[in-house]
Amino acid sequence: MDAMGPNNAIQILLSSSLPMYVQEEVERMILTGGLRPGDRINESELAGRFGTSRGPIREACRKLEEAGLLRNEKNRGVFVREISVEEADEIYMLREVLEELVGRRVCERATPELIEKLNAMVDAMDQAANDKNATEYAQLNLQFHDLLLDAAASRKLTETYRRLVKELHLFRMRALTEGGGLDVSPGEHRHIVEVIAGGDPDKAGAALRAHVADSRARMLKTFGRQPE
Repeated sequence: MDAMGPNNAIQILLSSSLPMYVQEEVERMILTGGLRPGDRINESELAGRFGTSRGPIREACRKLEEAGLLRNEKNRGVFVREISVEEADEIYMLREVLEELVGRRVCERATPELIEKLNAMVDAMDQAANDKNATEYAQLNLQFHDLLLDAAASRKLTETYRRLVKELHLFRMRALTEGGGLDVSPGEHRHIVEVIAGGDPDKAGAALRAHVADSRARMLKTFGRQPE
């Protein structure tokens, strides 16, 4: 059997990684508001955007459906998933518990390098908030919490957290733009970094839990509801 040439190897690598790349980009579009809940996924448009056939688009959509971000309606197509305010409220309450655990674990493992990265991220978030760029802020917010998850060093915690948080995409964006989150969220994140740097796991866990509780309250206010 002939050895695989370098060009064939590159083609196989590209063909296997392309659906993953498309999946990550479509997911980013959903989480930052480029695609909104209820929007129909246009395979032709995405194929043109990414310079590929429809195959990788369909494979990426199947993965995102499994992740709870898309839904497939027979004879109608694939749509960005919508959730109710009540379901979002439940997710926020679960996230409070998870964030407290994240805060404790990160504080126990924090390094000067991590604190430096988090502070740089908050500086960028401040700038995005000052520019009233909610899309950029949302992306930085995701990156901030991803840094915390990586530092928490728990695979199961990460998997559970990310699945829950991704389902909140509509509510997080509206809480930022309509609930006043863009004005206060950067300060909440800076406080989180300060508490983590202080080295007290109890305070770090409480700070992250309070941040999510405040986010939940802003979300409910945006939709005309009151916390129970």
